[in-house]
Amino acid sequence: MLTYELKKQPGLPLYEALYRAIRADILSGKLSPGEKLPSKRALSRHLEVSKITVEAAYEQLLSEGYLRSQEKVGYFVEAVTRPQPAKAPAAPPVQTAEPSPETERFPFSVWSRLQREVVLDYGEKLLLPMPNTGIPELRTAIAAHLADFRGMAVDPEDILVGAGTDFLYNILIQLLGRDLTYGVEDPGYGKIRNIYRVGGVRCVHIGMDSRGVRPDALEGVRVLHISPSHHFPTGLVTPRERRLELLRWAEATEGWIIEDDFDSEFRFDARPLSAMYTMDPERVIYMNSFSKSLAPSIRISYLILPKSLMARFREELGFYSCTVPSFEQYTLARFLSRGHFEKHINRTRRASRARRNRLLEMIRSHPLGGKLHIHEEDAGLHFLLKVETRLPDSALTAALRAEGIRFPALSEFYHDDKKDLHTLVVSYAGLKEETMEKALEVLFQLTIDN
Repeated sequence: MLTYELKKQPGLPLYEALYRAIRADILSGKLSPGEKLPSKRALSRHLEVSKITVEAAYEQLLSEGYLRSQEKVGYFVEAVTRPQPAKAPAAPPVQTAEPSPETERFPFSVWSRLQREVVLDYGEKLLLPMPNTGIPELRTAIAAHLADFRGMAVDPEDILVGAGTDFLYNILIQLLGRDLTYGVEDPGYGKIRNIYRVGGVRCVHIGMDSRGVRPDALEGVRVLHISPSHHFPTGLVTPRERRLELLRWAEATEGWIIEDDFDSEFRFDARPLSAMYTMDPERVIYMNSFSKSLAPSIRISYLILPKSLMARFREELGFYSCTVPSFEQYTLARFLSRGHFEKHINRTRRASRARRNRLLEMIRSHPLGGKLHIHEEDAGLHFLLKVETRLPDSALTAALRAEGIRFPALSEFYHDDKKDLHTLVVSYAGLKEETMEKALEVLFQLTIDN
């Protein structure tokens, strides 16, 4: 029989404490996949809590995929991918149109409750100056989240919080210098190259193969900006062998790799590869943002800087103030440390997987299905849709735009070589089924004779 010592804590309902205890046993392997849990009535008697408390905990675990239920039989442990233990950082050398999650799933009630708590607990302290790297509570919560989710051992003192990735890109330009050549992925997210260009640095476009950016195309580059865990828009994942090649390049040239990990939370069929940062925390700058996992209007992003760069930041750019209000930072810190972010991601992932599966089934069962080919659908919030047609990409996207549908062509994300690839980038976060049906009808009409 499951035995837990449950105590009432301020702000933590009893069912939440039970939920966390059972979840911890599932993630640690103490409760095995397929194992049957006690009935709600039996467990409530054993723990001397109400049946409603047990029922609420079981339902939460069920909604997040930790349990499955079988009618008139009971609850059983689901097989889940357990987080890998965080590895200690390697000794230093001797010398993210990106898709965003559905805002309708944002937990407004939880967020507003935490905001009220922050105002009551901190009051006028919220008006005082704060560290320019971000409040310690948020940096500590981010480090704990990365340890749980990405297996990363991160010193909170190496984290720099900023208002969105745009601001952090500009900080990196000032920190690394404008006299270096920056390399970006081609195809890639155009906003990144535009920020570097406007920032006054020389930016070159690095071609890619099936394993990511090509190391043989990095001559003269000293700063490489990549998304190895899930590239946008191709969806490619850079394998370990290629990552090692890129790290050898960085060491040999004393260069830097900016690892943009923006889409790692939304992987459906496998756990993402470990972050490159864990392979060389003195040559890799890790970047991520809550704008993409929570809501675009929450402009909170962060860098994890190698210690040498953090020391340079404090010495040369220490006059900057933190650009995120302390009120928002304290709220996010509690949202992370109390497990709400994990619950939100789990719910969003389950809903996104279900939406993706419905859309894929619509495509495959459509009369046009034989002329449509789906690629890179197992991660992120978009997939690629290749259309068998002789029509140029511009004709496909123009016909869709005429119906109010924005599915950009993959060719639009290339810098120079914009040859027709007959492939659309379908971002499905918030995409309604009727919109997909209309898109399929448009493509059907276009491809009947083409």
